[in-house]
Amino acid sequence: MGQLIDGKAVAARVRAEVKAEVERLKAERGLVPGLTVVRVGEDPASKIYVNGKKKAAEEVGFNSWEEHPDASITEEELLSVVEKLNEDPAVHGILVQLPLPKHINAERIISAVRPEKDADGFHPLNAGNLSLGKPGPRPCTPYGVMRLLREVGCNPEGKKAVVVGRSNIVGKPMALLLLEANATVTLCHSKTPDLAAEVAQADIVVAAVGVAEIIKGAWIKPGAVVIDVGMNRMPDGKLKGDVEFAAAQERASFITPVPGGVGPMTIAMLMRNTLDAAKGRD
Repeated sequence: MGQLIDGKAVAARVRAEVKAEVERLKAERGLVPGLTVVRVGEDPASKIYVNGKKKAAEEVGFNSWEEHPDASITEEELLSVVEKLNEDPAVHGILVQLPLPKHINAERIISAVRPEKDADGFHPLNAGNLSLGKPGPRPCTPYGVMRLLREVGCNPEGKKAVVVGRSNIVGKPMALLLLEANATVTLCHSKTPDLAAEVAQADIVVAAVGVAEIIKGAWIKPGAVVIDVGMNRMPDGKLKGDVEFAAAQERASFITPVPGGVGPMTIAMLMRNTLDAAKGRD
């Protein structure tokens, strides 16, 4: 029976580490990291996410602001909001909450954020730095997964890792971070011919598809570490991951629950990215 990986507990540790560093920055340099979240319109899920981010920012001692324009804002007006934040020396991290209204090109807005203020790690330059193995902010969810692996003593070096899902937000950067940690990485997706066979060889499985229980428990190699990034809302209102949890837990050595596994880590690593951005400049 695989041990549960408690993402809430690990996230709390990360936030405590960040808070201690923030206090040191204040004492030594009189510097307070600042994070601004840009939330356009009234998407209900976005509101919940943003409130969680603001709460975490305040908890670790950041200055925290929200820019909340109406959904009718034009793309050019939103670019002006981003540019104002780029120029503000008190703002070290900028996060544009997705989704944006359909009339706005999200890629253009994200690319307008200065790479050094990109708290989410989504800017094309930072994505390029990750692929080249250069330093820079890392996308928060895969960054959080790497910390969870470390916490349970799972060193990816020499291990076979299978990432299921190829999004720019999780799948691709996850594969690159595992590669950077010297794992042998297979990136699977909807066109992979025999997903079960790929998963069955993996010492580390990261599921990030967005389809409930697409990864069957019987596929899991005995002793594998299973990280479930999926968050699928079922008709009864409950959340399910991408992994068939109970059956997978029978075979895994460690496994993340949904909810309470990867989710809390995303916000914790956002705090880490913002702190690192503040430390990198005077």
